[in-house]
Amino acid sequence: MQTEKPARMNTEAMLQLKSIYLAPYLQLATALIGKSRHAGGNMFRHQIDTMGVLIDYGYIDSVLLKASVIHDLIEDVADFDRKRILEIDSESQEVYNLVLEVTKKEGQLKSDYLRGIIEHGSPKAKILKCADRISNMISLGFVTNPAFIERYCDETEYFILPIALAVDYNMYQELISLIITRRRYLEDCGYLDQKRGEIKNA
Repeated sequence: MQTEKPARMNTEAMLQLKSIYLAPYLQLATALIGKSRHAGGNMFRHQIDTMGVLIDYGYIDSVLLKASVIHDLIEDVADFDRKRILEIDSESQEVYNLVLEVTKKEGQLKSDYLRGIIEHGSPKAKILKCADRISNMISLGFVTNPAFIERYCDETEYFILPIALAVDYNMYQELISLIITRRRYLEDCGYLDQKRGEIKNA
């Protein structure tokens, strides 16, 4: 478990990042530019943001970063040719396997998918899922649907916090902070009072 977040990228990490053959994976990720997000923007930007979260937490693992920039590609581009990933470089198979670990299968319940990561996910899959969720939780600040925010916070608390606790305590702390701020918004906008009133009158 990673417990100490580096303050800044050192020279060794910079040189490691410099050597990563990332551009072909970024090229594949541009297929997500046309996929809009509930909070605005598009899915390509979300891939880049997820990679940024990983680097922010000191992860310069080449397989992890390559997977981060295409982690939604298979799930969100129905006709994507998966062989294009496998043809890139010597790490392509590892990257592909990691992407599959964090990809929800068609027809699979979200709860079963997340429970599978908790119970069977590799450390890299868990780290990637936490970075993905941190990006998504930050994006919730631009979402105005209280029911969606509440549901997403509940899901994060029940499924993602155990994943984060297993691999990175600093990510775990950030996720808790994000949950608290989003729930505070629900309180401030009166949504929770309204919901309590509906329950009371039911």
